[in-house]
Amino acid sequence: MLALRLVRGTHPLVLLRRLLVAAAAAGVGFLLLCTLGYAVGHPADSAASTLRLLWCLVPLAATVQFAVAVARTDPSTRPRPGLSAVGLGPARLTAIAAASTAVSCTLGSMVALLFFLHLRGDITGMPFDGAAADLLAAGRPIPLAAALTLLAILPVVASTAAALALRPRKRVTPEGAERAAPSGLPWGVALLAVGLAVETYAGQGGEGGALPLPGRFEGSPAGVLVGWILTALGLAMAGPGIAHWCGRLLQAVRPGATRLLAGRVLMDESRRIGRPLGVVCAVASGGLAAATLYDTGTAGFGPLTGLGAALVMACTTATLLTTALESKQSREHTTAALLRLGAPPTVLRTAALLRAGALLAVFVPVTWLVASLAAVPLR
Repeated sequence: MLALRLVRGTHPLVLLRRLLVAAAAAGVGFLLLCTLGYAVGHPADSAASTLRLLWCLVPLAATVQFAVAVARTDPSTRPRPGLSAVGLGPARLTAIAAASTAVSCTLGSMVALLFFLHLRGDITGMPFDGAAADLLAAGRPIPLAAALTLLAILPVVASTAAALALRPRKRVTPEGAERAAPSGLPWGVALLAVGLAVETYAGQGGEGGALPLPGRFEGSPAGVLVGWILTALGLAMAGPGIAHWCGRLLQAVRPGATRLLAGRVLMDESRRIGRPLGVVCAVASGGLAAATLYDTGTAGFGPLTGLGAALVMACTTATLLTTALESKQSREHTTAALLRLGAPPTVLRTAALLRAGALLAVFVPVTWLVASLAAVPLR
């Protein structure tokens, strides 16, 4: 009940972020139910049904990442003076954040169920009754237990991930020493190289081992898709390290106060902003490679494939923007102190533009290079 009361009294922008989480959960729930409908309509093709279900894990993971980012920026989950006295300590606030995440995802799952039943023709009286009856196996009954189990996956996983991300931790602050650079850059580069090598090798093997996407786009070898996944993981691991070195480059060659401030902030926030930025680059490079495949006429994209791709791109981009907002919130005390010391607001804005420009100058070419290398075996 406390979580519901906090939802009612929150700022409209916070409610908008929660509604976006619910919308993403509705899209994932609809994809899962469409997979169930395919399995019901094709009982003899269990392997394809299983593969379609596995493909739904990609938008599910992107939605979970977005839900956790929204939970981290929720003002109601931040410890404040006086809350512990009324029983709202860090552990209770973490539980409230997990409950709010579960409520948003459950709302989206219920909307997905209603939309799915409406397109099947089971719920009538509205526009587009039974518009996708053939695609969703309208002539066969959907097992209710299986549908509810699939719809419960996202709320459970997202709320658990939010609770783990916001759990109380003991903070150890180094005394006068600079924070070490993220250690995942070499491993990320190695994993990226392995993914590209696997994709290139698999792309030369012809059409064997096709791994179908939900919808169409069923002609890609399984090894190519495995290579894409490894490439995405490599970029996600290398993202914090790349962002850290961007901060170092900003401070190179006798920096002024603005460049020094921008570089130090970017180095300090590299772990927080680097991983979602690497994920966005991975998704963008995969989208460019898939667009190359589409342009060559090798495959076509069905409606469910388009929905899944749109969910992944929207959730990863929204996660990056939400993480940037979290980073800004974490610097509020530092920003206020600089303004009290007489720092002009233009210096802070210029430093923010320098950070954004440095990240774009490095990550855009990396994305284009990875997309070009990934598209070579598909041509």
